[in-house]
Amino acid sequence: MRKNLLLKYNTPGPRYTSYPPANFFLTSYNSEDYTKAVFASNSELPRNISIYIHVPFCRSLCHFCGCNTGIAQGRDHIGRYMNAVVREIEQVSTLIDSDRLVTQVHWGGGTPNSIPFEYITAVMNKLRAVFSFHPDAEIAMECSPAYLSADDISKLAGMGFNRLSLGVQDFHKEVLDAVNRLPSRIPVDELFSIIRKEGFKSINLDLMYGLPKQTPEIFTESIQQAIELSPDRLVTFSYAHVPWFNKAMLKLEEMGLPGTEEKFALFGIAYDMLTSGGYDPIGLDHYAKPTDSLSVALREHKLHRNFQGYCTRETTGQVYAFGASGISQLWNSYSQNIKDYQQYISAIENRGLAVERGYKLSKDETICREAINSAMCNGYLDFNELATNFDITTEELKSILKFSPDKFAEFINDDLVTIENDLLKISKEGMLVVRNIAMALDPNLQVQQNMYSKTI
Repeated sequence: MRKNLLLKYNTPGPRYTSYPPANFFLTSYNSEDYTKAVFASNSELPRNISIYIHVPFCRSLCHFCGCNTGIAQGRDHIGRYMNAVVREIEQVSTLIDSDRLVTQVHWGGGTPNSIPFEYITAVMNKLRAVFSFHPDAEIAMECSPAYLSADDISKLAGMGFNRLSLGVQDFHKEVLDAVNRLPSRIPVDELFSIIRKEGFKSINLDLMYGLPKQTPEIFTESIQQAIELSPDRLVTFSYAHVPWFNKAMLKLEEMGLPGTEEKFALFGIAYDMLTSGGYDPIGLDHYAKPTDSLSVALREHKLHRNFQGYCTRETTGQVYAFGASGISQLWNSYSQNIKDYQQYISAIENRGLAVERGYKLSKDETICREAINSAMCNGYLDFNELATNFDITTEELKSILKFSPDKFAEFINDDLVTIENDLLKISKEGMLVVRNIAMALDPNLQVQQNMYSKTI
């Protein structure tokens, strides 16, 4: 049944890491708009601050990658870029009330741990100089195990990092070779041991399915190894084949990608093994131990999501992003920096900001965002509660969402959704196609060729 369900609903659609999706952003949105939005964010909720730092450098490029990254052109280029990030932090921090606390810092890329650590230290020192940190702030970095040494882990711990996300992707050399990804520098079990001895609160492990050479037998072995390592959180990303975005993906086509049914079989292997191995499913592709804050938040209907992934509302604030292509997610606007890192540097050096595009949400769009987030994260939408939060009636809310039971008829017939007493609940099986269900809550949905990858 699950295979038939996934086949039925595997259609192109948004991933809803933001609403509206990033392809709605406008180039008419500029640095002046962002400055106004940051000022306004001081009087909006949540009060706490999340910070995202984007490092657009890798030592080698994986063929599957859809991130904004490239090969660093040398130490001077990296230094100039990181100096620009520091300057951007200085500029934006002057617009933010000093009594607001940082509760989350997330480093992504690219490969943040591939650059000299002196630049990471400089940025962290600047953040602590211009912002006040909550004593329990989550400070995380996405790392490639290929470049991670015991000394690096010790340095990160000394800077206050307390969560690492390890992009293992697969434990088999033949799969990693096929996608041009280097294996872990240190055996992964030893890496986990070092990280835990350094006192990190949480380890996240990233795997990917749908890659060349990935057979069910090979992927089963990878999932089993992951379970034995016992990470606090684990992600099984579906490889999104978008060769119009990254031409290197055509090389994967030449080697042969798993077909749709084969890919769904890999998804099923991960889901069954991880849920029977003690992990709670979080959203569509994340898993966490029952004691993890994500699992606790899910049980309390307080799970949240931003461009960096699933998170708790207690930890995650309005997101202020620094670096090329970084997207700030404020209460009523999005702002994305210039993607080309050299153009980003020039803009920061000349103007202090580097906004390329963005979007200012109307009140109705803000309401739609919260409705879709609730469904995507918690599998749950209380129309009365959401209407009360926005001081509108339930009927006004439904009108804004263009809600109609007819849009959910197929989901209801397939036992994926129930709607009773103005409460929409998504079943365990329904969460496997939750993006499709979220699409039914999107009053402005547009799907055109080559706009979105498949939902599953």
